[in-house]
Amino acid sequence: MTRLNFRNKSIVLLIILLLGAIYGYTSKTLESGKEEYRTKTVDRGDIIQIISANGTLTPVELVNVGTQVSGTVFKIYVDFNDQVKTGQILAELDPALLKAQLQQSEANLKSAQATARNAASKAARGRTLLQKGFISNEALDEIERELDIAHAQVAVSKANVERDRANLNYSVIRSPISGVVVARDVNVGQTVAASFQTPILFQIARDLRQMQINISVAEADIGQIHADQEITFTVDAFQEREFTAFVKQIRLNPTIQENVVTYNVVAIVINDDGTLLPGMTANVRFIVNHKNAVLRVPNAALRYKPSNTMSASGIPPARQTRQPQLYRLKNNIPAPINIVTGITDGNYTEIISGDLKEGDELIIGDTAGKKQNESSISNFRFRMF
Repeated sequence: MTRLNFRNKSIVLLIILLLGAIYGYTSKTLESGKEEYRTKTVDRGDIIQIISANGTLTPVELVNVGTQVSGTVFKIYVDFNDQVKTGQILAELDPALLKAQLQQSEANLKSAQATARNAASKAARGRTLLQKGFISNEALDEIERELDIAHAQVAVSKANVERDRANLNYSVIRSPISGVVVARDVNVGQTVAASFQTPILFQIARDLRQMQINISVAEADIGQIHADQEITFTVDAFQEREFTAFVKQIRLNPTIQENVVTYNVVAIVINDDGTLLPGMTANVRFIVNHKNAVLRVPNAALRYKPSNTMSASGIPPARQTRQPQLYRLKNNIPAPINIVTGITDGNYTEIISGDLKEGDELIIGDTAGKKQNESSISNFRFRMF
């Protein structure tokens, strides 16, 4: 009975070992036939080459309205978003001091005019006395000099009156254009000083139905942009809507910041419905090139380089040429294909020439499953044997 049990156990153990050997052989066979690479198919389709940039929406014409005289804000007649006409009163400064200064200048003018009339009468009498021989020529010259000084003082007083009258008129702030008030930076009672620079009280945009986008474009891309080029853009407030604009100007003055050179590109956009507002950030796409139904490959295939030391051609894959290369399987080994590429949209690249046709399978990467399977099978065999 003991011998029979021992024999049965031996048979069971032998069966287990046989099954383990069969499993190991089958796994190895399946593994050897499993794909080692991930591939994509060459196809035909449209490619739109674009340049992405950011810009800011601004009114085409934005006027800063300030004051040429100092004073305290007395009245304000407009507020944010108000429509204004050319010459319309926006605000007034307290005119008391300016009126007093004008009155003083007018009084000085009257005094100078009286002095001039007195000097003129004195000069007339001097000429009569000179003809009768009662005064000398030197005395008459002195009298006429006083007359000239009096006339000059009258001219100075008139200029002062005109200046003070103009300053009084400047205390009334008027709109230089017709448009909409974008900003109001002053309140009643606030003192404004125009001694060193003109303070900005209001900002007025002429017409918000037409706006412009100031776009910063890198120097590497500026050569592909030209006037009247169509662009599309979105704004964060209306992400589902795409707007259209046209390039108006490429400004020649570069901006250099941390050795990065950019150029300002100005585009015009029609804003008839008033959706777009000043200051919005525009996510701009310049349409540089557009081709339909071209032979194209995924960009992942262009980035792929075999990890094996040798390719199917027997040449190290990354050193055999400077041309762009693609790889397809030949006898289960990556075989390089030299190509000439065209435009790209970031996902696909146009193939101009090369040994490719629609439907070819290209390698885009190695599979990660093989090494994991090898590790699992090795552990299993180690446990079994």
